[in-house]
Amino acid sequence: DKLKDLLELLPEHDLPEDLKSKNCKRCVVVGSGGILHGSELGHVLNQFDIVIRLNDAPVQGYTDHVGNKTTIRMTYPEGAPFSEHEYPPASLFVAVLFKRVDFNWLQAMVKNETL
Repeated sequence: DKLKDLLELLPEHDLPEDLKSKNCKRCVVVGSGGILHGSELGHVLNQFDIVIRLNDAPVQGYTDHVGNKTTIRMTYPEGAPFSEHEYPPASLFVAVLFKRVDFNWLQAMVKNETL
């Protein structure tokens, strides 16, 4: 019931046009485990058509190792950036919801309420 109520609050949206039109011939998922630190693979990761980053692993300050391209950022609500300036305008933020508190977070965001 909670999910149904939340879905009614959300405007219907599709993927952004620029993401729909991308050919995903070469995609990469970059995790947050730190294994890329020291790898100097940033330039390689930036060459992928779509770069999906998981959680809130930092990019700034580590671009030599993790690149700076982000097409999609997927994270749990507790990993969501606090400031709108942390959301790159050319990327898509995807909240991964599965706990009851996650749905409370989404409701607060949609209704502009304090958590």
